[in-house]
Amino acid sequence: MVFVHDHDASADFYQELLNMEVTVRTTTATLLVGHNGFQVYLRAVGPQAAHPVGHVGAQYVIWTADGPGDFQRCERVLRAQSDRVYTMHGEGFTVIEGRDPSGLPVLVAYPGPDEVARLEIISRYYV
Repeated sequence: MVFVHDHDASADFYQELLNMEVTVRTTTATLLVGHNGFQVYLRAVGPQAAHPVGHVGAQYVIWTADGPGDFQRCERVLRAQSDRVYTMHGEGFTVIEGRDPSGLPVLVAYPGPDEVARLEIISRYYV
């Protein structure tokens, strides 16, 4: 479940970024489903809702691109959404970070941990 400020903009953004299909959409919630059965629920909480760092719950989720072309596509989607896009390189993998329409961090990596083992924790995410 991802809580968002702008339901429609967020649903469109995540559908494009993650290549998922909208299977259910109401005025305040959307269910996106990927080709592998992966599900993401979006729920509108309004423009003033906070996203406090350091509290219990997910702070970051890293999506894995399907390949180098998909990674470049994700980068284009993130850059179209926000001018705050950063690229980090680990041992054999790359992570790009952008922002969703609510200003939440969105991270995409390539290749995934099933292809290149993660031997370090990127210091930016060690809160």
